[in-house]
Amino acid sequence: CGTGAGPEAPASGQSAPAAGSIGEGFQGEPAGEAPQVGSQEETEMKQDTFYLTVGEETFAAAFADNVGAQGLKELLAQGPVTIRLRDYGGFEKVGALGQSLPASDVQTTTQAGDIVLYQGDQIVLFYGSNSWSYTRLGQISDLSGWEEALGPGDVSVTLSLAGSRE
Repeated sequence: CGTGAGPEAPASGQSAPAAGSIGEGFQGEPAGEAPQVGSQEETEMKQDTFYLTVGEETFAAAFADNVGAQGLKELLAQGPVTIRLRDYGGFEKVGALGQSLPASDVQTTTQAGDIVLYQGDQIVLFYGSNSWSYTRLGQISDLSGWEEALGPGDVSVTLSLAGSRE
């Protein structure tokens, strides 16, 4: 990923917005409408951590602070998402999300543990480094075993708001 034609402008607005005002980049959201106090949805939207499970290993990641990460958070609030990723270039795993998320691409030099959105609808997990225009979604908190868990070749990764390991 990151070669050939440049990233497209995805921001298709296909993700379902949560109740209340959650920031810029989402169409049709009434500004100033407060979420229901104490709702499960409100608690999930305030969550700063998500989890990636690869085989038997679960890794915690911190959400980035942008519209793409907010879109991912909203998607994961609906339930876990499993993505089949393929190895690319010997430094990343890339796979189709199955829908578009809002993008705020910036030229980025990635590092191991970075989780980014590419072309609005592909998730990229880095175990090496690359420079390209991405929307940062998050960063793995503890890289112990990260590259080994991703392994060679294709891999399935489940993203969720609830981790099986703390």
